[in-house]
Amino acid sequence: MFARIAIAAFFAALLALLPGPARADGIELSQLATRKADDGLDLSFTTHFELSHAAEDALHKGVPLYFVVEAAVLRNRWYWRDARIARAERTWRLAWQPLTRQYRVSNGGLHQSFATLEEAMTVLRGQSAWHIAEPKDIEDSGSYYLEFSYKLDVSQLPRPMQIGLQSGFALSIEQKRNFAPDFSLK
Repeated sequence: MFARIAIAAFFAALLALLPGPARADGIELSQLATRKADDGLDLSFTTHFELSHAAEDALHKGVPLYFVVEAAVLRNRWYWRDARIARAERTWRLAWQPLTRQYRVSNGGLHQSFATLEEAMTVLRGQSAWHIAEPKDIEDSGSYYLEFSYKLDVSQLPRPMQIGLQSGFALSIEQKRNFAPDFSLK
């Protein structure tokens, strides 16, 4: 009996000494706020994260990284599934430009260049006054909530990188928050 416990303890100690798989740190959501304005509902958020070594290496080898943020406003219903009132999505593309030695952040047709990766990451980490719902969609009567997600989209990586390397690229956060009567988040 004592020999079995000693062998199990030995293997547990051996496993603890082995290096684990390369994992990226998660995304920390520092700030998430909404504000009801005359033109609808605006969302502001701030995140904090660092790219993993594998993601940074891929970026410097010419692989663009895509960051996607999604926000959905839903109304609670007792008789059926909750109704999706509004949905907004934004995608940023981060790429390294070797000729100019600059990082380029693209959002739709807009492009901005940065000298350092840290400057480019500052743009990707937050958004302020992002319009997510129209005034006609958010009535004062009813119970609403927000579903928010932010992630590094691995589905847009080249196919060979999607197989087996996702652990080094796994950055995501999801939150579900209720609205107060004035449409600020609780």
